[in-house]
Amino acid sequence: QVQLVESGGGLVQAGGSLRLSCAASGRTFANYAMGWSRQAPGKEREFVASIKGSSTYYEDSVKGRFTISRDGAKNMVYLQMNSLQPDDTATYYCLANPVLLPTTPWGLVSYWGQGTQVAVSS
Repeated sequence: QVQLVESGGGLVQAGGSLRLSCAASGRTFANYAMGWSRQAPGKEREFVASIKGSSTYYEDSVKGRFTISRDGAKNMVYLQMNSLQPDDTATYYCLANPVLLPTTPWGLVSYWGQGTQVAVSS
């Protein structure tokens, strides 16, 4: 059974940092892209970042503030989030799919985590 389990969310003040982690299990993800999406209350789901091999993609509003990384040996993917702002408040979801681009339709993503909440206070 494939599982993506997120951790690391929480409450932080504006300007602070958080590091999200995602532990993947149940299959080999070596040929899969891993990534993160987020959804704030009342808003549409939004692509945040993805990584496959040496290629990374970021949503424009997080470029320069968020960094995605991956440990293939441990089946882990991370999202380092710096300079957090109230607009970053959302539930963050770990994703896995053969291809993960900002334009990948959500309905085609193979695997999802349950989400971890991030709240940024002003």
